[in-house]
Amino acid sequence: MRLSLNPAMMMDFYELTMSQVFFDEGIHEQTACFDLFFRRIPESGGYALMAGLQPVIDYLNNFKFRDEDISYLRSLGRFSEAFLAYLADMKFSCDVWAIREGTPLFPHEPIMKVRGPLIQAQLIETMLLLTINHQCLIATKAARIVRAAEGRQVMEFGARRAQGADAAFYGARSAYIGGVDASSLTASGEHFDMPVAGTMAHSFVQSFPDEYSAFRAYAKRYPESCVLLIDTYNTLDQGLPNAIRIQREILDPLGYRLKGVRIDSGDLAYLSVRAREILDEAGMHECKIIASNSLDEDIIRELLRQGARIDSFGVGERLITAKSEPVFGGVYKLSAIEVNGVLEARMKISENVAKVTNPGSKRVYRFYDRDTDMALADLICLEGESVDPDSYEIFDPVQTWKRKVLENYYVRDLLEPVFEAGKCVYPDYDLASIRLYAQKQQAQLWDAVKRFEFPHQYYVDLSEKLWTLKQNFLAQHANKHRLKK
Repeated sequence: MRLSLNPAMMMDFYELTMSQVFFDEGIHEQTACFDLFFRRIPESGGYALMAGLQPVIDYLNNFKFRDEDISYLRSLGRFSEAFLAYLADMKFSCDVWAIREGTPLFPHEPIMKVRGPLIQAQLIETMLLLTINHQCLIATKAARIVRAAEGRQVMEFGARRAQGADAAFYGARSAYIGGVDASSLTASGEHFDMPVAGTMAHSFVQSFPDEYSAFRAYAKRYPESCVLLIDTYNTLDQGLPNAIRIQREILDPLGYRLKGVRIDSGDLAYLSVRAREILDEAGMHECKIIASNSLDEDIIRELLRQGARIDSFGVGERLITAKSEPVFGGVYKLSAIEVNGVLEARMKISENVAKVTNPGSKRVYRFYDRDTDMALADLICLEGESVDPDSYEIFDPVQTWKRKVLENYYVRDLLEPVFEAGKCVYPDYDLASIRLYAQKQQAQLWDAVKRFEFPHQYYVDLSEKLWTLKQNFLAQHANKHRLKK
């Protein structure tokens, strides 16, 4: 049986059971506001990176229940015919704002905001979270790996170890936003117009009578872009001498130079140093050394610390699965709902301080220094609040005595309109421009924020008005709790 999946059905079942009750109670068309945000940066990093918005747009543009979906829901015996008819006729009509792909992100600030009929805003929760969580995670991991490589080329090689086709396909896209130079996945190259890379596997070398025969066949077919895998048998005593022989006997007569050699096993630091020495002695100074084999940012940094002579890294499973911390942790919470025609703030209160949300419909502003263009701080404030263009005092929302007056800045509104009344109004950015934007945005973060160990905590503060609203909610809750006792 061929699976024909409707993305509209990619939702937790409780989205539907809740929506049936909303419908029964007649509140399903009331305007609600939800925030999508995350609470902690993976791997104790200094920042995360936004990705996944375009797939979300594609999902929302096609949000529609099909006849077979309605038939399945009817078969469960949990939903009324009136509710099912409502779902069948429903057209997405929410307003959506989001932070642009490639933008550095920080905890607790809304990276996506949805406002519209309660039932619609609720039903899209699961798909928004699974998309943004996965792709922000991979983009953030890729950015860490690219920073560790210190300007050397990084290629994403992880498709065969990804958790499914979508994870490989969209993971390659997110990795490219994060800064990798190419992917091994052909489908991502086709659909996203991103560079693809790849040469040969060990099976290719083993398919020929000997290593030299394999190299020769490949070089004759791809003389202009020849990269040889030299560790199938013995890297320094066999693979590298055969590669040098290919240069002299095959490529030189054709007028080409060997582009590179790849090492996929062994002591990469030692092997790359010796390979560089041997290649240079052979006059092959321009031949690049490529390394692969379960790499990540920690291994890359250690290899470079040890003096490895590696020009390019192929990074697979530890990138595409974000192996060291494979969960981004984004959440989707109600922040306001319409009551008697007025949008009233809502707030989740918890004994776990990290799970207490910020109430109300909000904006996120980023302050930049006018002289350096470097990011100074982010401000979460209520809808309609303005920022003084000359001077603004920020304060830590927990340790409120910690205050700083910002001056000589310009401000950017990070939440950009994506949908207005269900119609997409967002520009169609090509992937290359998103990647370039991400690089520029990361360059506007101070190095202290980008440290791998104990990075500086970037300021994300609340406006005085939002902070006061939050404290009032907490005080009211505390008073009610005391009265009950």
